[in-house]
Amino acid sequence: MRFALAQLLSTVDPQENLAMVTAAARRATQGGADVMVCPEATMCSFLRTPTQVAETFDGPWASTVRRLAGDLGITIIAGMFTTAHDSRVHNTLVATGECEGRYDKIHLFDALGHRESETVAPGRRSTSIKIAGHSLGLAVCYDVRFPTHFINLALGGATVMVVCASWAPGPGKLHQWRTLVTARAMDSVSFVVAVDQALQGDGETPSGPTGIGHSMVVDPTGQVLLELDAEPDLAFIDIDPDKVVVTRKTLPVLDGNRLRSL
Repeated sequence: MRFALAQLLSTVDPQENLAMVTAAARRATQGGADVMVCPEATMCSFLRTPTQVAETFDGPWASTVRRLAGDLGITIIAGMFTTAHDSRVHNTLVATGECEGRYDKIHLFDALGHRESETVAPGRRSTSIKIAGHSLGLAVCYDVRFPTHFINLALGGATVMVVCASWAPGPGKLHQWRTLVTARAMDSVSFVVAVDQALQGDGETPSGPTGIGHSMVVDPTGQVLLELDAEPDLAFIDIDPDKVVVTRKTLPVLDGNRLRSL
């Protein structure tokens, strides 16, 4: 299975961001990708309040991504904002193409001076999608700090974890990002494909969580197979999810999880 990592720098204009997704998807298709993964907040940067751009899951932004995926014959996973039942929104991943899936971010970023829960309502359930017979677990940004999210997806059959992020810059954040992505691969004995927003290049301190780049792919043993730099980029990598089965047999971490029986 070939993945394209689309490390984008989203603007505050959803239409501009659709154009970026379209250009990246065409390049990903030309490169033979089966799946293109975009960051959290692909629809609109956190530099704009999400409530100003949220729409229904079958609204025009997601519908355009669906048509694009169908026309190109590729699966696209991208972050957007959808309407919720209260005055807040959901921080959502749309997965569309061979599959159709939705994940609303469960763990909200109420940390380091940010209060995501003021504008975003939490999701209620974890989500995985099926592509070419393989199960991909979905996660958004702050989810990566919670090992059980990934362990539960793995116990449900997922062999590749997709993390879409807008990882806020700051002291030590790159080290944390690398460490957490690698740890989650080892916790769940899975591949992790983690795609972040690119770093803002104007030298100014952003008013909201944007990104630091350094999108990564890590194998089930914790080996880093790919890491990008900070700027916008599109990279390809081939992953064989069947290798997870072999690794889980030789390193039965999931079977040895004693908390499952308590």
